[in-house]
Parts: sequence; structure tokens; C-alpha cells
Amino acid sequence: MASLFDQYEQAASLSSGYMTGKPVIPEMTTAGIINANLEDDTPMFSKRRIDYSPSDYVTHMAVSNGKLVLGMRNKIKRMNLQQPDSFDDIDLQKSTGEKARIYELFYDKFGNNLLISLIHPESNSALENVLLCGTSKKPQHCSKMKGHIISSVAWNPLISKDNASGTTGLILVGTTNGFIFETELACGDERTFFQTSPEQYFKQVFDVGSSSVLNTDSRIVTGLVFHKIASDNYFVFATTPSRLFQFMGNVNSGDPPYLQNVFNYYKDVPESYIELPGKLDYSKLQLYYPNNKGLPSSFAWMTEPGVMHASINYKAEFPQNLIGVGQKLLAYPNDKGDGSAPLSIVLTEFHVLVLFHDRVKVISVLNEQLVFEDFFSETYGSLKGLIKDPEKGTIWAYSDMAIYRYRITGEDRYIWEVYLDKNEYGLARKYCKNDPVKIDKVLTKQADNLFKQEKYEESAVIYAQTHTSFEEIALKFLEARQEGALREFLLKKLMGLKNQDKTQITMIVMWLMEIYLNELGVLRTSGKQTSQKFKDLQDEFRNLLKDPRIKDCASNNRSAIYNLMSNHGDEENLIFFTNLMKDFEKVIQYNLQHKNYRAALNVLTEHSRPELFYQFSPALMQTNPKETVDAWITQDRKLNPVQLIPALVHYDNKKDPRQGSEAIRYLEYCVDKMGVRDQAIHNYLLTLYARLQETEKLMTYLQRQDETLVPYDQKYALRICSELPGLEKACVHIYATMGLYEEAVDLALKVDIDLAKENADRPEDNDDLRKKLWLKIAKHVVEKKSDIKRAMEFLQECDLIKIEDILPFFPDFVTIDHFKDAICTSLQEYNQHIEGLKEEMEVATQSTEEIRGEIQTFRNKYSMVTAQEKCASCSYPIMGRSFYLFPCKHVFHSICMVAEVLPHLTPTKMNRVSEIQRQLAALVGQEDSASISSQSLMSANISTKDRLNAELDDLVASECLYCGDIMIRSVDIPFLNMSDYSSILKSWE
Repeated sequence: MASLFDQYEQAASLSSGYMTGKPVIPEMTTAGIINANLEDDTPMFSKRRIDYSPSDYVTHMAVSNGKLVLGMRNKIKRMNLQQPDSFDDIDLQKSTGEKARIYELFYDKFGNNLLISLIHPESNSALENVLLCGTSKKPQHCSKMKGHIISSVAWNPLISKDNASGTTGLILVGTTNGFIFETELACGDERTFFQTSPEQYFKQVFDVGSSSVLNTDSRIVTGLVFHKIASDNYFVFATTPSRLFQFMGNVNSGDPPYLQNVFNYYKDVPESYIELPGKLDYSKLQLYYPNNKGLPSSFAWMTEPGVMHASINYKAEFPQNLIGVGQKLLAYPNDKGDGSAPLSIVLTEFHVLVLFHDRVKVISVLNEQLVFEDFFSETYGSLKGLIKDPEKGTIWAYSDMAIYRYRITGEDRYIWEVYLDKNEYGLARKYCKNDPVKIDKVLTKQADNLFKQEKYEESAVIYAQTHTSFEEIALKFLEARQEGALREFLLKKLMGLKNQDKTQITMIVMWLMEIYLNELGVLRTSGKQTSQKFKDLQDEFRNLLKDPRIKDCASNNRSAIYNLMSNHGDEENLIFFTNLMKDFEKVIQYNLQHKNYRAALNVLTEHSRPELFYQFSPALMQTNPKETVDAWITQDRKLNPVQLIPALVHYDNKKDPRQGSEAIRYLEYCVDKMGVRDQAIHNYLLTLYARLQETEKLMTYLQRQDETLVPYDQKYALRICSELPGLEKACVHIYATMGLYEEAVDLALKVDIDLAKENADRPEDNDDLRKKLWLKIAKHVVEKKSDIKRAMEFLQECDLIKIEDILPFFPDFVTIDHFKDAICTSLQEYNQHIEGLKEEMEVATQSTEEIRGEIQTFRNKYSMVTAQEKCASCSYPIMGRSFYLFPCKHVFHSICMVAEVLPHLTPTKMNRVSEIQRQLAALVGQEDSASISSQSLMSANISTKDRLNAELDDLVASECLYCGDIMIRSVDIPFLNMSDYSSILKSWE
């Protein structure tokens, strides 16, 4: 047999209930989206009959922790819903010894203990109270409860699921005569014949009718519950058919009953209770536990007038304050002609399920509306009860011959609408569960409500979060003349856009700009630009401009924003915006247009952008030359002086003499301080010197230049100086710098003889040219000046010209007195020169003789070698082979010497050594084959051999192998070749 749960899941039939107030046709949302098929179509409440047929009429039923107990006449049936094939039948008549009828079943939260209250079937008087523990089939008689009909039990909420003590802990028991007892039940050992009563103690703690007049039926304690609030603080709810009692206090730490102190508070004061008068002799108390654990958050009390629902206030200091806010009485939705009384209730988070004899009605605790009605067939008899598993949370209904289980699916799916109708927008959004369509509806209604209340700015913030038509909302604020709220709406809407929504962002940004500028303009026009309101609005506007997204959008539309600000005449914000955009060009242009030249210079200096200096310096140089040059100098090498030449050439010295002098000042700074060598700079500086008649500065500049590295264009400089009067000296200097000494001297002779003489001496490495230049000067002095005396003085100033060189310049008839001394001096110099040549010849002859003697001495020099001497290279005796002997006493075989020296020779010499060895070998072969008669041939070979040997000696034996340059050059050569390293390393292993 399959489990009851499996049977339930396989069901195909649904209950015949209905939902109210839900649209059948898909609706269009404010976002323009059709809200179709977005809700779960599964019924919120559905039931299924369990595939089980009781053997007798079911009178009572209890479910706890997945364990189900059915009460029938004189017996109960107990089963585990996880193992439905196995169940226990317990005969109560056998236990009591007489017929009995079940008054009520009380199952603890975990299904460990079942307390059964039994009555006489005929008289309905108390018969017996028995306890079934765990899986035991043997009821234990509660002797201390004898004579009491148990109508309600408050099980201990502090007992855990895995309680191993075998006791229930303290519990409260309510009776039909209005007494409340405290007791503790312990399961005995069913194997013993004589069993003790399971009550550890059984003491009365309260009487609900002790201080008030209640009839017998109204004294029944229909509901009991207690919970621990704090460390030793407890609260108790107790109900009768018409009253709900509230108790709160500290527990007794001594002997039981422990909860006596909670009830003792009411010995001296009236009890705190709520009364709902009615004719029913029963009521039902239900509590809702979030997640089926912890403290309950709310309760429902079924009475004849209706179902009272309220939250529980755990912060209460007095019992009468335990019932929190939201207390309401839910009326029973009666059909026409149906006046049946409710039988039972079950409380969920948002609904109360009310059981009638033929149906279940579900009422919303939020709006008190009937949301579901489920009819039952009379086939299985009338409904008897509606219960909830306190541990699993499942809901069960039963009739005479059938058991039903309810399934709740998405109980909170419409709660958002309920809260929305009550204008509780926060809770409505909470239960939208991130559904964008639902959230949009909530926000739209909230915003509409705020707008109607004229809370425009608050409504603007909410509207911005909705998908309502942008134009519609904007128009609403415009019609209400609420520009502040419109601004707030646009701001929030802007923040909600994505970066890719470029068009929308641009439109909103431009609109915001217009609104801010308009509001600022109104305040400025009314003279309130110094008010705090103006300051706050301006700060808000500027902070908006600084926002990264706004800044990016504004950067792409800066021209439109410039025009907008200009049209509003908002200079301050225009300058602020251009600075923010780092569009300093616009700031400078604005200042120049308004003739704020110093402000423009300040912007240039502050931001140090070279391209801006190059662009605006021409205009600034015309108006503020000194300040402009000062700004250039402060930038030092950040600026390229060549790029500033256009600003320097636009000077008008007649209009403002400072322009030219300031240009010279900057160029001098470039040349002297910055060391600029650019030809354009030097050319223009030279030009300014020339045109502004700064002759001294020009000559100083020309004279201090290195003639080998002239920084200016010499031809250009010569042309400029030649075109202007009074610059002949500068031309002379330029000619000389160019190496055109003849032209320099020719021009200098027109200006100053001394200047000509100075330039005549400049070609120091060309005596012929110097002589030629001096003769030019002498000829000019003699022919043009007729100053023969001065011409003769040139003989002392220049040692290159003689009297005979200048005589041709003299006139045909001139007295010798002017140059007699010069002729005598010239003859004496010739005599001295001849004597000096004689002395040099004698010294050379003497040196020649000494060298010849030394050569002869060296040819006769010799050294002694013993017969035991060995070659320094191969260590073999040198005798028997030709060898080389060096002055350092090192001796080498000729072959060894050649072999050692050969790697150190150049390729050319190596080839020559090889060629000599080949030729020597060939000569030896000829000598061996030659006959005695070939005496002349042998003589020729000997001569050739001597010559080759001498050449070989020069190539390989010019120095000792160990004492000469070869050894010095080999210092950094490794001892081992890299090619041989590996093989040598392996040989050592």
C-alpha cells in the first residue's frame, strides 16, 4: 500500500472552491507590458480525500509530527503517515472496563504523548483520563485527574523533539468546570503489572469563574497556551466560549506548581480578559508560529460573534497589553439562508480557515474578505473537525467517514494587492517578491497618492522608479507648476537609466540644465544671489555636473550647453562648466571676448597647457606683453619657443614699444637660460636686435657665439644687417665667421683700420691668406691714406710681410728715409737665418756618424749557448736544429718558434709565412737535384734562401715569444678552449 502522502500527490481532482476579486482577462500594466500568465494558476487552497475508509464513524482526530490518531466509539486508531500500512487499534473499553465515549484527544507537538479524556456515553459525566506514550498500546490511567473532564491542554513549548527524559515537563490542563491545573506527566513501564499514575503532581492554579458569574457551559476552558518570553517571564492565554484571559508573570523557582506566580497576580486584581458574548458552548484558540517554531506571532479565537485576530506584543509590561495592534473581529461570511455555526478554525500567516458542517471558508485576516470556499459532499457524512499538525504545518479536515488534507500553495501571492489597497506600500512591495510588474503597480499607486496629497517632491522620487509614461508624469508636474518636484523626478529618473540609454540621458540632462539655470536666473534677477537658497541650488547644480555620467553626457554635448548657459547669461556657471570639462580654450576665449586679459593669462598659467599658450599668445602679446612674457618664462621648458614665434612677430613697436623689448627679453631668456640652439630662435633674436637698433646687444650676441657652431643662419643674418644702416661692424663679423676674410677686411677698411687689422689676423692657420690681407691693408693705407709711416709700422705688427712686399705700393718718387731702417732690419734677419741653417747642418752630420757606429757595434754582438740548452717550447735540446736566441736568453727551435707565433699573426702575415716555408722547401729540393756543374744556379738559390730566411726572421722572430708583446696580449685568453672543455671535464671523471 502506497503512503498517504504519495496517494495525495497522485490526486487528479481539485476542490470545488473559488477565488474572488481576480481578473480573468490579462491587463495592461503601466509599463505597457501585458501582464498575462505571470501569476501561478495553481489553486491557493486545494484538498484531497485520503484513500482510507474508517471501519466506524470518526468522532475525533489528532495529528502531530506526521502521526495521526482517529477517535471512534470505544477505541482509537493510531498510524504513522510515513508508514500507513502499519497502524495500531487500541480498545478503550478494555482499558476502562465499561463503555466510554471520547470527549477530546490531546496530542503533544512531537506526537510522543496522547492524552485522552473519556466520558460516560449516556450521562456525559467524567469517566476517565488516560495517557498513551510513544508507540505503547497500553493506556495509563491518570488517577489524579479523576472526576475532571479535560477540555484543553497547553503542552510545554520548551520540550525538544529528542527529549529523553520520558516526561512532558510542566503542562497546563483546562477542565470543563473552569479549573486550570498544572501537572507533569511521566510515562511508566508498561511491563509492570501495577503502574503508578503518570501525573507527577496535579495542582490547581486558577479558576476562570472564581470572580465572575458564568453559567456552567461558559466555564469550559476551551483553549490553553503558555510560552516563555524572557529568562523567567511567561505569558498564558486561556479561553472559554466567551472570554479570552491573558496572564503574564514570573515563574516560581521553588516547588511546583511553577506557574502559580503567573496566576497569583490576579488574586488581588480583576483578571485581564476580553469578552465576546455568545450562545455557543465552545470556542477555538489557534496561534500562528512562523516556520512552525519559536514564539507565535499572532492568534485567532473562534467565537459565536466571529473570529478575533490580533498580533502578540511581547514587549508588553502588563497582561492587558499582550494583544498587539491590528486587533480585529472577522465576521463569518454567511450565505443566504445559511445560519450554521462554525465548528473549528486553523490559522495561517494570512488567512483563517473556518470549518462549517458542510464547507470550509477561508477569510483573509488582512482585509477580512472571503477568498475561498470549499464545499464537501454529504456522501461521507458531515464535517467534524479541522486541525493542523503543529510540527509539520499540514492542515487536515475529517468527517464521519473520510479524512481530507489541505494543501496551501503560494498563500502570499495576492497579499501585495491587499496591502496596496490598504495603502501599506512598504509591505506591498515586500510581498511583490521582486516581480517588476507588481512593484510597478505599487509604486505608481503610492506616487499617485502622494501627488494627491500635494507631497510633490516625495511623489517625484517614487514616480521615477515606475514605468509610467515619462511624458505623462512630467506633464503632471508642469501643470501643477512644481518645477522643484519635476527637477527631483528628472534627477531620480536619470539615476535609474543605464549607460547605454544615451538618448534618454541626453534629453533629461538638457532639461535639468534648463530647469536649474532658469531657477538660478530667477533668484539672480530678484537680487537673491547672496542668499543661502541660491548657494544651495548652485552647489546642487554643480554637484550634478560633476557626476561621472552627467559629466560624460555633458562632454558630448558641450556646445549645446555652452549656448544654453550663454543664453541665460550665467557667466559663473559657464566658467565653472568649461573648467570642469577642462575646456580651457573656451574659458580663455570667453575672457578675451570680454577683455579680461589677466584672467585669460591666469587660466593659461594655472593649467599649463602648451597648445593653449601657442593658440592665444598672439592676442595676449598685443595687449599684455610683459605679463605674457612673464607667463612664458614661468613655464620654462614646458613651452617650445619655436611655437611662440607667431606671437613674437606680431608686434607693433610704434604702438607699444614694450612689445619688441619684451620679445627680445623672452628670446634672450631662451638663449641664455634655456640654452636653446634652434636656428629660428636665434635668427629672430638677431633680427630684433638689428631692426630695433640694439647695436651693442647685437655685437655682444655675435661675438660670444662659437664660430664653429654658429646657431643662426649666417647668410640670413648678413642680409638683414646689410639692409639696415649702421650695422657694418656686424657685417664684418659675420663675413669673418663665414670665413670670407677678404670681404670682411674690405668692408672693415671702409669703417675702421683697426677692425681690418683684427680680421686680417683671424685666419691663423693660413699664413698666405694672412699675408694677403695685411698687404690689402698696407695698400689701402699707402694708396688711400698716403700714410707711408703707418704702412711701415705694419712690418712690426705682422711678421709675414717684408719691406720688399710693400715697396711696390709706394709711389715712384719717394725718399728712402721712410724705409731705410726697415731695409737694414730685413738684411740682418736674412744673415741670422743663414747662420741658423749652418748650425742645424753640423748637428745632423754629427748624429749620422754616431748612428753608423752603433749599427756596426750591434752587428758584432754575440751570446754563448751551451750544448745542454733546451728549447723553451718543446724542451728538447736545441743542438741539431736551427734555432733562435734572444737577448733575454730564451731559446726556441725555428720550427717551434714558427708554430707558436703563427696563431698570433694577422691573416696576411700568416699567409706570407706559409708562402716563405713553401719557397724554402722548394729551394732545398732544387739543391738536392742540382749537379755539381750548376754552380751558378746554387749561388742564386743561396742568395734567395738567405733573403727568405731574413724575411721569415722578421715575421716570427722580431721579439721573444715569452717576453714580447705576444705574451702581454694573451693575458686574457682562457687556458682551455670552450670546444675542448667538455672532453677534458669527462676525462677527469
